[in-house]
Amino acid sequence: MSKREVNLEVAKDLGLTTEEYAKIQEILGRMPNFTELSIYSVMWSEHASYKNSIKWLKTLPRKGKHIMVEAGEENAGMVDIGDDLACVFKIESHNHPSAVEPYQGAATGVGGINRDIFTMGARPIAQLNSLRFGKIENEHSQWLLKGVVKGIGDYGNAFGVPVVGGELFFDPSYQTNPLVNAMSVGILKKGKTASAIAQGVGNPVYIVGSSTGKDGIHGATFASADITENSADDIPSIQVGDPFQEKLLLEASLEVIQSSALVGMQDMGAAGIICSTSEMSEKGKSGMRIDLEKVPLRQKNMEAWEILLSESQERMLLVVEKGRESEVESVFEKWELNCEIIGEVIAEDQLLFFHNGELVADVPAASLVLGGGAPVYDREYSEPAYYQENKKFSINNVPEPKNLREVAMSLVNNPNIASKSWVTEQYDTMVGTNNMTTNFPSDAGIVNLKGTKSALAVTTDCNARYVQAEPEIGTQIAVAEAARNIVCSGAEPLAITNCLNFGNPYNPEVYWQFVGAIKGMKTACEKFNTPVTGGNVSFYNQTSIDGKVVPIMPTPTIGMLGLLKDKNRQMTIPFKNKGNIIFLIGKSVNDIASSEYLVSYHGINKSPAPYFNLDEEYQVQNTVYELIQKNLVCSVHDVSDGGLFISLLESALVFEFGFDIMTDGSIRADAFLFGEAQGRILVSVTPNKENTFIDFLNEKKIPVLALGHVTKGEMRIDRLSYGFVKDAKKEYSSTLENIMEK
Repeated sequence: MSKREVNLEVAKDLGLTTEEYAKIQEILGRMPNFTELSIYSVMWSEHASYKNSIKWLKTLPRKGKHIMVEAGEENAGMVDIGDDLACVFKIESHNHPSAVEPYQGAATGVGGINRDIFTMGARPIAQLNSLRFGKIENEHSQWLLKGVVKGIGDYGNAFGVPVVGGELFFDPSYQTNPLVNAMSVGILKKGKTASAIAQGVGNPVYIVGSSTGKDGIHGATFASADITENSADDIPSIQVGDPFQEKLLLEASLEVIQSSALVGMQDMGAAGIICSTSEMSEKGKSGMRIDLEKVPLRQKNMEAWEILLSESQERMLLVVEKGRESEVESVFEKWELNCEIIGEVIAEDQLLFFHNGELVADVPAASLVLGGGAPVYDREYSEPAYYQENKKFSINNVPEPKNLREVAMSLVNNPNIASKSWVTEQYDTMVGTNNMTTNFPSDAGIVNLKGTKSALAVTTDCNARYVQAEPEIGTQIAVAEAARNIVCSGAEPLAITNCLNFGNPYNPEVYWQFVGAIKGMKTACEKFNTPVTGGNVSFYNQTSIDGKVVPIMPTPTIGMLGLLKDKNRQMTIPFKNKGNIIFLIGKSVNDIASSEYLVSYHGINKSPAPYFNLDEEYQVQNTVYELIQKNLVCSVHDVSDGGLFISLLESALVFEFGFDIMTDGSIRADAFLFGEAQGRILVSVTPNKENTFIDFLNEKKIPVLALGHVTKGEMRIDRLSYGFVKDAKKEYSSTLENIMEK
């Protein structure tokens, strides 16, 4: 055993606390060496162990009639989608790597989340993302955005999986700490799943895929620390991706899964070899003996701890049935990938790592992982003063603008509202020919399940401004909006994955936001019957503003999966014909709280979350779903960021139809048009179905307001012209490009 001396100061440098250092000594019954300390450092980091969040994560609903693999059981959740098919999906963050090296940070985020999908035996068929940056006028924000978008596009396009949805938002709180959340969705035949498990004493352990280098070492620790002005010094912690290697690894992995010779398989993401060996061993109630010198390397003179902790991309760990090695080796030889035996499964709960014959680390597998020996903390939390300040807001203190057309155009040109085509045009949205929303957009991305009547509906949603204002309500809204987007597309919500982006958990006010978000998510997921299948927690997201370190706006991103049972019932956003009648379903209220209009036009940042009633929302969504199934509506679009006016404009854009509507006289016109009160859905109806439509809504006792009708091309509100759709379309479509290409 290596005798390299370690002490408490070394432990602290590696991110361990005094108590954790003492616990390691207690577990081992001796002083750890440097390699062992490094192992515990990465495995007990927040990124790997969820030590500051697991208590609350366990309160989220995990069971449901469609759930086949629950949260925490495998690399990703799995849902029954009928037709003997299952869907595997997950969202994860790559925030800190993207903050210091946006291209590789984003690219490897895409690669990593796709490996989580195909390591379970599913073929990825769709990707989504959720991105946050600082003020878009800032040069650093533009540099980050360009790098992230190019990284996502280059990796995803080469790997061959389309981007079918996502979101992009700008706010100063993300200035030095952007959020890059990547989601992947895959499908497989039922019964063809691979498990991340190590079993069978004497079974060989393989490393397959790319060679191992020094990139990404201590990446899990890096992801569990604050971003500072010195974080650029941590660039060696950023992994380097190769999408072409990943494509080969995908095909080889899916092929080898078909062989009964495979016992278990796990990708090497955060913490590399040590993570895969410990998690697979703990799940199989076994251990491993590993010879690190047998790991294929691409750099010379790598030390044992570097080999163990490297997060080099495009690698997998396999356990294979002894005596059937040739079956597996032939597959990876065919795809020209490394396939080397580096050890074997042992009976004991122990990981024994050797390097050139020397035992360099000897640790119990279970002591490293969540649910085993990894620490679990119960953090203090306290309500911040701003929460009560927000509640003092009153719309009566905000003067109503005299020129509402000016307000409307300011939103059309707002980067948070305007078209994101500058981003999406850099992605291949059509590869695989499964994307059903390229030319006829729906509120959710619709992915064809070829050979069946059905399709998947997928979306990512979170308005962080609402969560900042009121964490519990804001997160309920995030779940509700995701469900609304699924329903407005004609699909049924099934389950969610989440990416929980927050500041430092040791800050009681940040942790208060986190706890509130979890409570809100639990309530909403139970209401919509959308259990949580897994995801990612990303703490320590902080930004330096005017020399002061502040947390980002809390951003619990929701990735939701839905099922469109009949592709013929897909519902789209665009108005279809002149003369169709435009209706607003749901309650209209005098509310502009936390709206983009309030913040960007009036400069007011302190207000509560917008109006939201969970029961009303649920009833509206169920009703709209039935309207679509009964073929009583010909376009559907939810009212969200930017309010009703933006929903009208987005419904008009595709075919350049106009609209002529009247506002509700009982509500302030600016609130009616630009407020973001929840639970409202815009639909258009053919005149011959108007009576049936209204009768149905009256029967359901759902509020509905006839706004007006679809016109040839002019936008008219309360008999005033707001210009022509084709002119607004030019502004809406070019805003982001004009900023980024100037």
